[in-house]
Amino acid sequence: MVQKYQSPVRVYKHPFELVMAAYERRFPTCHLIPMFVGSDVMEEDTSEDGSTQRVERRCALDVDAPRLLKRIAGVDYVYFNQKNTLNRKERTLHIESHNETFSNRVIIHETCCYSVHPDNDDWTCFEQTASLDIKSFFGFESTVEKIAMKQYAGSIKKGKEIIEFYLKQLEDEGITYVPRWTPSSDSRAVPRPTSLSTSSPVLPKHTSTLAVSAPQATDAKDGASQDAKQDSSTMQTDNFPDILAGTPEADKLDADYIKRYLGDLTPLQESCLIRLRKWLQETHKGKIPKDEHILRFLRARDFNIDKAREILCQSLTWRKQHQVDYLLETWNSPQVLQDYYTGGWHHHDRDGRPLYILRLGQMDTKGLVRALGEESLLRHVLSINEEGLRRCEENTKVFGRPISCWTCLVDLEGLNMRHLWRPGVKALLRIIEVVEANYPETLGRLLILRAPRVFPVLWTLVSPFIDENTRKKFLIYAGNDYQGPGGLVDYIDKEIIPDFLGGECMCEVPEGGLVPKSMYRTSEELENEDIRLWTETIYQSASIFKGAPHELVIEIIDAASVVTWDFDVCKGDIVFNIYHSKRAPQPPRKDPLGAHGITSPGVNNVQLIDKSWTLGQDYSMVESPLTCKEGESVQGSHITRWPGFYILQWKFHNMPACSATNLPRVDDVLATLQVSSHKCKVMFYTEVLGSEDFRGSMTSLESSHSGFSQLSAATTSSNHSQSSSMISR
Repeated sequence: MVQKYQSPVRVYKHPFELVMAAYERRFPTCHLIPMFVGSDVMEEDTSEDGSTQRVERRCALDVDAPRLLKRIAGVDYVYFNQKNTLNRKERTLHIESHNETFSNRVIIHETCCYSVHPDNDDWTCFEQTASLDIKSFFGFESTVEKIAMKQYAGSIKKGKEIIEFYLKQLEDEGITYVPRWTPSSDSRAVPRPTSLSTSSPVLPKHTSTLAVSAPQATDAKDGASQDAKQDSSTMQTDNFPDILAGTPEADKLDADYIKRYLGDLTPLQESCLIRLRKWLQETHKGKIPKDEHILRFLRARDFNIDKAREILCQSLTWRKQHQVDYLLETWNSPQVLQDYYTGGWHHHDRDGRPLYILRLGQMDTKGLVRALGEESLLRHVLSINEEGLRRCEENTKVFGRPISCWTCLVDLEGLNMRHLWRPGVKALLRIIEVVEANYPETLGRLLILRAPRVFPVLWTLVSPFIDENTRKKFLIYAGNDYQGPGGLVDYIDKEIIPDFLGGECMCEVPEGGLVPKSMYRTSEELENEDIRLWTETIYQSASIFKGAPHELVIEIIDAASVVTWDFDVCKGDIVFNIYHSKRAPQPPRKDPLGAHGITSPGVNNVQLIDKSWTLGQDYSMVESPLTCKEGESVQGSHITRWPGFYILQWKFHNMPACSATNLPRVDDVLATLQVSSHKCKVMFYTEVLGSEDFRGSMTSLESSHSGFSQLSAATTSSNHSQSSSMISR
């Protein structure tokens, strides 16, 4: 298996030329890297104008590996080939290195780049990528891989200090400025601020080395490069914006931003975050989650990228289907929840984590389920989790350190067999399942107080549904044990301990009580309420029938506007069209529901194009038809050429019959079975952006003013049309 590494962007607050002068000092050998034995310049050439210099070195490293492994391999040193290309005119240094030793058994490749910060000419950026592929190594492949990755990670961390050391050395010598390269007719008269070659000692006469050192070897050479990554922790944390702090490019992560907002990560953990984030940017058809959220899924799967990617993509699909991103704005908890749901936010714990208090023992779970149903309770719990994410971001800014989870205090006083009512337990298990799948690593600590004798029964029921890592965060106190040493005061300041737990702080969490039976609802009412809950969103639903498409008109005044759309095909296959007309269509007319055997008053089907209109005369097609299958999610945009009326149409897709035979195809039969009464359903959202809000090219839907930009981070464009569409299956 190939191991890969991708560094964050490390910003060094020094000019490129000064960083290059510091980088040069680490050759031919560096006392800060004991394993770096030495290097020889094998080849060097400079362009006629002196702007470009290429240097090839052979570097030797003394690998920190078990002596037995070295003897088996028959080597003492690891040799690497390093090619440096310094472009003084463009102010870049590209470094490429690979292993010489055991190159037929092990393939190690590393690239590094120093460049000027795009927003500040006096700063230098550093990036690094590397890969390790151990094909065979005398039966010790796994051992060698582990040693290599461990040493490489250590050398990366050490590398940040090396350039700092040499920059300080230059400063002590009075060198704080190196002039930039300037073109001259006589390149010999031009001062050369940096040179990539120096005299070097003769390398030890050994012909092979351990691939084990390879990753570290690369860094040993480019530890300097790595150093140039710079320990950007010297930057003022107060200057970080909310989203990206000093990141050279919007799609890249800065090392200081990671440390300030995400915490201390190992180099390999940083690499996992960057690679997964990059994959989402390139492939995900929808809103890209925040870095903190991506990191939670990685932590939940011990930074296994493949496993984290799988559960993250499932969660993103779930969030979009249920419009969870808009839950805090759209969800208004019913009065019965406000009165009888015994939970609420209450200050923060000693670590700065938001504190949520749940008086489960005082909650009438049966009454809430009978009065509200599972969906309302689930949606309320989801809104609590969304609020928790928001509070974590807020506390991160307030306390000046990363806070990515919250603490939950559960008071079980009053818990009895009434709480083990089967439908209530079923609702609780479903809530736990949904939260575990979509909010991993958000619970920092769970304090369970005053656990009664019935608690082990409840714990036996719910614990199998809770992740093992989450269970380790549970602290359970029986009786009044929480008041003694190692109890509540170890985790919560005494001043904010709630009054009902013996503290002096007034807590606004409702006291609960029994829900009046007069508020109970029938199963039919609850079912209808559940359906309504998941359809009251910014998305609109529409039904499409054979011969009765659903159409939406958008009037455009500014010819340079951008029409954007986002829709999900919930049922059946449809064809999506966009038309333009100079004349306004007739007032919307509802499809006669009886014609299609539909009796539900909630069906939305509007037809705008008059049957007397002729395509090409009264209206024209501005985009090629797009066939969309059931379950697909489509986002796109269209740059309008003319003012007038643009009609978006979703039409029933007729499966083409097989021309070679009169027998129906299997796909046709399946489609007929899936689409009862020739009915399709879509959920859609549209928005019109002004040209000034359409950022970048036609391949971007990002807008500083548009809510739609939160739905879709990017689209793909067509060279032949003025629209872009994406389909994710």
